[in-house]
Amino acid sequence: MTLEDCRRHYAQEIRLTACLRSTPLVEAFARVPREKYLGPGPWRILELARSRFGRPPSFFLTEDPSDLYHDVLVAIDVARKLNNGQPSALACWIEALHLQAGQRVFHLGCGVGYYTAILAELVGPGGSVAAIEVLPELAARARANLSGYPQVSVQAGDGTDFDPGACDAVLVNAGVTHPDPLWLDRLTESGRIVLPLTTTSAVAGLPGVMIRIARVPGGFSAEVVSGVAIYSCTTLRDPEMDRQIAAALKSGALKQMKSLRRDVHDPAETCLVHGRQTCLSALEVPAS
Repeated sequence: MTLEDCRRHYAQEIRLTACLRSTPLVEAFARVPREKYLGPGPWRILELARSRFGRPPSFFLTEDPSDLYHDVLVAIDVARKLNNGQPSALACWIEALHLQAGQRVFHLGCGVGYYTAILAELVGPGGSVAAIEVLPELAARARANLSGYPQVSVQAGDGTDFDPGACDAVLVNAGVTHPDPLWLDRLTESGRIVLPLTTTSAVAGLPGVMIRIARVPGGFSAEVVSGVAIYSCTTLRDPEMDRQIAAALKSGALKQMKSLRRDVHDPAETCLVHGRQTCLSALEVPAS
């Protein structure tokens, strides 16, 4: 099999594993060369079965680029325990953004740019992707890797200090306790955010959930997309909301999430994660 054949087979593997319904997303995975973004081999593939139960990470070393075309985690910085992300998980989150050609996307935590390239393929040359990465060395790699996409810009820095302008979609690849109010302000009509709502508490059992927030008439809808284990954002971590997220994960209350409220109100039984500026609520979005 050629690498092109491997990519196409990989895209179908991701389609089935993530239950993708978006043909353009599957085609994007079939086109983007993963090995280009991961740098020269040998590559380190995380051996999940041997790295569980608190054991030190174990890796399978390979110099065959075809090995990258499976639903595997590939290390990009072993010392920092950073990897390229599980393709099926990222595919699920990207599909939840419902991207269309010509749309504008903000990607926070772009790493080396592989999934940013998937986003760029979906919005096409008429769209735009503003990407940011907090680690300067990874941002530099992403900028070089994505140089073939004129619709993509890459910044180094904290995503909460960056104004992406009007966005149709926001993808956050770092765990937070709440969305940045600026992201909500910048969402266009029907704009969507997919972000990891996480806790630092070990008692919750599950580190967090990916949630989808969408601007709708009357406010913002909110729902759980999937579970997630991901590194925390350097900011957007409120200790009290962290505690509430842990409790809501443990009780399963987040399954009741229906909206994100921005109005000032006292905590109530319908408040699942209540903060000073945002509240994840079991209430439906009020009719406009």
